Amino acid sequence: MNRRPGLSVRFKLTLSYAGFLMIAGLLLLAAVWVFLLRYVPDRAMLINPDDRLRGVFPVRSALLDVFAPRAAAVLAFLLLFGLVGGWILAGRMLAPLTRIADATSMVTKGSLSHRIRLTGRKDEFRELADAFDTMLARLEDHVAEQRRFAANASHELRTPLAVSQALLDVARKDPAQDLSKVIARLHAVNARAIDLTEALLVLSRADQRSFARETVDLSLLAEEATETLLPLAGKRGVSIETSGEIAQAFGSQTLLLQLTTNLVHNAIVHNLPAGGRVWVSTAVGPGTGVLTVENCGETLSTQSVSTLTEPFQRATERLRNDHAGVGLGLAIVRRITEVHDGSLTITARAEGGLRVVVRLPRPPARPPKDTDQ
Repeated sequence: MNRRPGLSVRFKLTLSYAGFLMIAGLLLLAAVWVFLLRYVPDRAMLINPDDRLRGVFPVRSALLDVFAPRAAAVLAFLLLFGLVGGWILAGRMLAPLTRIADATSMVTKGSLSHRIRLTGRKDEFRELADAFDTMLARLEDHVAEQRRFAANASHELRTPLAVSQALLDVARKDPAQDLSKVIARLHAVNARAIDLTEALLVLSRADQRSFARETVDLSLLAEEATETLLPLAGKRGVSIETSGEIAQAFGSQTLLLQLTTNLVHNAIVHNLPAGGRVWVSTAVGPGTGVLTVENCGETLSTQSVSTLTEPFQRATERLRNDHAGVGLGLAIVRRITEVHDGSLTITARAEGGLRVVVRLPRPPARPPKDTDQ
């Protein structure tokens, strides 16, 4: 915003300090003068020690002649002292704000690594500086994550395009090439690119938080996702078991169905080569609805499990799988959980495979209806 130049805060505080000091001085001098007017007579008889001089003298006027210039001198001193002292005090009080302003200026220039780190005991300025440092840390992490995501997304999208270009170049240079194989390969590459684009769109919609919230039964979502993926499970020889109770959550049914489908799909695809199993269950926790998905599979290390929710991150065994996916399944699950103010826990099972637990807030309690008529 374009604003007209005005007085600095330090100058305003200086005037405030000096003005307050002047008012206090005036009140004190006024109190002294009222005291003098009340207890000092207007005139008084004065007698010198040797009893030679007698007379009536105006005491008040004499006091006024003496008091007035000295009071003016005191007020002038208070004004000067208030201005100088107020300027120094205002500078000391506003020093933390100056550091915060400098940090803000550095942020506007693109430096997110700078921190204020105000020392001293907790007060309003320290709380503001600490909150600013926390915001910068989160913003730096978010920007770094977005940069990694953009780089990975560009790489993932470039791969199918490069493969398609190579297939077309080979078909053009070799007229004897079997076109049915080329078309089949192009179809598979194109399907992967479409899946990746749709996953990116889902992730973008989740980030916007622009969705209506309603009461959702996680057990129904688990049944729907399981029924949808039964053909895939049968093709891969994986059995699915569902159990649990009605577990309500508060959020978007579309996004939560996407979350459940991603978890079940992930559990089916990344399973044992034969005789794999998937367990899907729902439960009610303290103020939350709980969805748990477990599967068999290879034993994973703690380090590899901790990176599974990062976009385009895949464990070693996933790269050898014939259905590696687009690498956004658990990243989408994590983001949908975050925008619903829930929590996501992924642990490696001792027998192999993963155990994924999603806890989502339950619907807010409705106020009781008034039955009095």
